[in-house]
Amino acid sequence: MFISTNHNWEKCLLPLSSTIREAILNLNKTGFQIILISDESRKILGTISDGDIRRGLLKGENLDSRIKSILNKNPFTVSEDISESAIKELMLLNKIQQIPVINKSNQIVGLHLWDNLKTSSRENNLMVIMAGGEGKRLRPYTYNCPKPLLKVENKPILEHIILRAKKRGFCEFIISINYLGDMIEDYFKDGKRHGVKISYVRESNPLGTAGALYLIKKRIQNPFIVTNGDVLTDINYDDLLKFHIEHKAAGTMAIRKYTFKNQFGVVKVKGLNIIDFEEKPEITSFINAGVYVLSPQTLSLIESGEQIDMPQLFTRLKCKNDKIIAYPIHEKWMDIGRPSDLESLKK
Repeated sequence: MFISTNHNWEKCLLPLSSTIREAILNLNKTGFQIILISDESRKILGTISDGDIRRGLLKGENLDSRIKSILNKNPFTVSEDISESAIKELMLLNKIQQIPVINKSNQIVGLHLWDNLKTSSRENNLMVIMAGGEGKRLRPYTYNCPKPLLKVENKPILEHIILRAKKRGFCEFIISINYLGDMIEDYFKDGKRHGVKISYVRESNPLGTAGALYLIKKRIQNPFIVTNGDVLTDINYDDLLKFHIEHKAAGTMAIRKYTFKNQFGVVKVKGLNIIDFEEKPEITSFINAGVYVLSPQTLSLIESGEQIDMPQLFTRLKCKNDKIIAYPIHEKWMDIGRPSDLESLKK
């Protein structure tokens, strides 16, 4: 159940002068889900996790910010002489999967890792994929083909989503279909060909990005992922789910920073007086990335046959004072809504 310290732990060492971008690259490269920050003599200065990075992005940091702003300066550590059984107990008690090892001089000399760190099983957590839209903005491509079946790199968009989720331990999917839904069902069938289990719910009328969830409420016992069927992303769905559970949220929405550059010079006025000019300013905001985690109780807010989109559901949760949180993503992401999006992906 446990991986002992080995030479690979040194790969997750970074100096304090590193940027958030470098920290992300390190996390992706090592797969350890922790970064050890040290000085030149390897004395520990702190640690950084995936969650630390995302919380920093929410607070306004960017990928070129120094990691000092997101550093956990009081990490959980153990000494060299502690037993393996004691380390296991500490990991279970504190619900952590990585513990740095330090010597008497406070230098990092190793890292203990839980062995299922990379591949957790999500047999009890479903993924629901909303694939019922008409894809009007993508016409003429969608006249005779549902948008989720449009191909990117010789595979339908929907197949990319399923296979990426499968790599993260998800094995059961529910696909909500409506427009040309028979084509989707004929292609994926029960999922056996892809090594997963797939079932379907059919919207008799378009129900929005959340309305179809009413049709599966009796099947949901645990937190589950919901994604739009036209979103391609390198997001780690397992990390997203863990983030939701860790924060005990009712709903989690993946968001992405988006920067829009105004094509015109902006004139600021107060009454009749011009008080300032700003030449083609950039406006940065967070946008909805179309990927969510919901806890089972949220489905009680959706009525039978109701047309409702996901932002409306989150608004209802907020009105009930249920906890809703954001999960900022820095991974590659694209909402395939226009012909130009599809063409750029094909290139």
